[in-house]
Amino acid sequence: MKRRHALAFLATTAALWTPLAQAQTTELNFGIISTESTQNLKKSWQPLLEDMSAKLGMKVNAFFAPDYAGVIEGMRFNKVQVAWFGNKSGMEAVDRAGGEIFVQTTSHDGAPGYWSTIIVHKDSPLKTLDDVLKHRKDLTLGFGDPNSTSGTLVPGFYAFQSHNVDPIKDFKRTVRANHETNLLAVATKQVDVATNNNENYDRLKKTQPQRAEMVREVWRSPLIPADPIIWRKDLDPALKAKVRAFMLDYGQTEAEKKVLATLGLGRFKASNDDQLLPIRQLELAKQRNKIDGDENMAAEEKQRKLKEIDEQLAKLKQLVAAK
Repeated sequence: MKRRHALAFLATTAALWTPLAQAQTTELNFGIISTESTQNLKKSWQPLLEDMSAKLGMKVNAFFAPDYAGVIEGMRFNKVQVAWFGNKSGMEAVDRAGGEIFVQTTSHDGAPGYWSTIIVHKDSPLKTLDDVLKHRKDLTLGFGDPNSTSGTLVPGFYAFQSHNVDPIKDFKRTVRANHETNLLAVATKQVDVATNNNENYDRLKKTQPQRAEMVREVWRSPLIPADPIIWRKDLDPALKAKVRAFMLDYGQTEAEKKVLATLGLGRFKASNDDQLLPIRQLELAKQRNKIDGDENMAAEEKQRKLKEIDEQLAKLKQLVAAK
């Protein structure tokens, strides 16, 4: 009798659970980081999401937030199941929000990645990065979102920290904004100089060519790996397989190529969390320089922290070499 009661209970529980589980997978939320206005992003991404919805047989919703952290937190609390990130924000999603890279973007022109840039108005007397650094006390800097790879992490290290310049404290004024806002602020002389990237500038040349003509590049970074597309690790395996197949197959028809071209993208390609290794190295190097230059930190504590970072960098170096 007890066995029959137990089986009946399990059957009842399964009957109650199955509709609930199905209800949880009838819609998919796709996060899109705020590189520019929500209106522009929605216009660019919506055709792809509609194609994804048709392929998956479920509604795919665009998820926007006012900053990168909003999409990271959205994934953390399962309000976002799949998302487009930059590498820095993608690293945060992997480390703090249960995310996992499964594909990455490619450039429409076949480039293996993209570049962070520093831009000024075309009439600016500033011609080089050295000019910017030399006159920084008199300049207003448009800096990127704190979780932006090309707007903050890469220029923060290569352009500023490596020259012992603090982009937050050492300029006359520093304001944070997304790529589009920084571009337009330079074009309209609201800021003197700003961080950006070549992909966003290429988009501006198409959408607002007259404004793009007002902008000039004075610095370009080393190559940055192409952006990751990330899903939650706990997403249903069957749904993962469908999403992966859609992304890797997308871009074969002329209509799909046109959608990708609007996004400035080529076809997606398979990837994994290893693409973050150079970004992790960069983040640790940035932390190391900051600690090493901290004159207020006790010598013993400084040496301990530097040793920890050096050990982490050594492990990352081995992982990169083993790839």
